[in-house]
Amino acid sequence: MAEHNIKAAGRKDEGKGASRRLRHAGLIPAVIYGGEAAPQSLQLEHEKTWLASQHEWFYSSILDLEIDGKVEKALLRDIQRHPFKQIIMHIDFQRVDVNKPLRTAVPLHFLNEDVSPAGKAAEVVVTHELNEVVIECLPKDLPEFLEIDLSELTVGTILHLSDLKLPEGVSIPELKLGKEHDLALVIAKHGKEEEADAEAPVAEVPAAKVTKKDAK
Repeated sequence: MAEHNIKAAGRKDEGKGASRRLRHAGLIPAVIYGGEAAPQSLQLEHEKTWLASQHEWFYSSILDLEIDGKVEKALLRDIQRHPFKQIIMHIDFQRVDVNKPLRTAVPLHFLNEDVSPAGKAAEVVVTHELNEVVIECLPKDLPEFLEIDLSELTVGTILHLSDLKLPEGVSIPELKLGKEHDLALVIAKHGKEEEADAEAPVAEVPAAKVTKKDAK
């Protein structure tokens, strides 16, 4: 598991006014919570944090959050962005206990689709139904992503959560809930089927008749 260091500093000023001043100074207001310690307000350098946020690992890896020189293991839990400017408004981190299992979402990487029988066939549509999946594991076993090899994908194939090859120590909680939770990940079918599905008529529900009694 790769190490990713993010520097932060503690702060005492809170409230909307304090957060606004931080942003004007090129800083991001943040908080870290969880575990046995009390929540702590933080501030991070915007430029360095923005660059880190462009990487996939920022969202799915355990981060070494260095707060005033002391490192805490943490996961990103929420990031608020400005609606149209490239500005991070606020970040929530959650402390990680290295001895306790955690549950988090990791991205899926789809490999070799272009060389698969389905990928090379004309008029075949391959859809990725999910881009990430929630897993459970100890922090030391947390993968940054999960790979799905599609080199053998053929027309008519549907790959499900249960088809994922998971690293040792990693499980998918959804699969413990029953077969109906074994969601589709990848579907390969003819483009004509796709069009037929889209054009399938929707059954019309007759409008309810309103009687004079109902109208009163």
